[in-house]
Amino acid sequence: MKRLISVALLSTAVLAACSPVTTGADGTVRVSKGYRIPAGGEAQIQYRMLDSMNALRKTVNAPPLVLNAQLNAAAATHSRDMSVQNRPWHFGSDGSSPLDRVKRAGYGGRLVGEAISETFETELETLAAWMEEPATKEIILDPQAREMGFDYFQEPNGKIWWTLVTGAPVAPEVAPASQRLSAGVGSAVGGFDLSRMDAAIGN
Repeated sequence: MKRLISVALLSTAVLAACSPVTTGADGTVRVSKGYRIPAGGEAQIQYRMLDSMNALRKTVNAPPLVLNAQLNAAAATHSRDMSVQNRPWHFGSDGSSPLDRVKRAGYGGRLVGEAISETFETELETLAAWMEEPATKEIILDPQAREMGFDYFQEPNGKIWWTLVTGAPVAPEVAPASQRLSAGVGSAVGGFDLSRMDAAIGN
């Protein structure tokens, strides 16, 4: 019985150390500020995430990603909106889908996927958690993705709303066969595959 109580106390101590909420000796509840993102830290965080994702993608021979300003803007907007709604989900308070948001941000490519998180953890801890879930792991490693946007919104209590958006540039339309032969162009037409939308947004 002593052993069971010791294990329970140890488990409680470990969980309490990970929790952003603690109770002080005087009985007051305190929220840990934990990981505080400094003002102007966006670029550092985005490039750290980009480097980490590209390292993971390299292990499966997926092409590297580059940051895209429009996808970053779509991610930032959705992170703030999730905070306003106080729930992590893929639809905006105005009913917008991930596809709507990337178009609204001016992205001319094709949406490949979106991953979201509500947490007190760092971006790299969040990436590790996403890699544990099949749906978000697939988004991170998807070989069709060529560009990414990553941003966040941090509340005063330290909670962070992370959004990752991946996309792919759309190939220019192919000229008719008669022009292709004379111009020597032989590329395929890129397009948006609506059948992949649910998988692309992680549902």
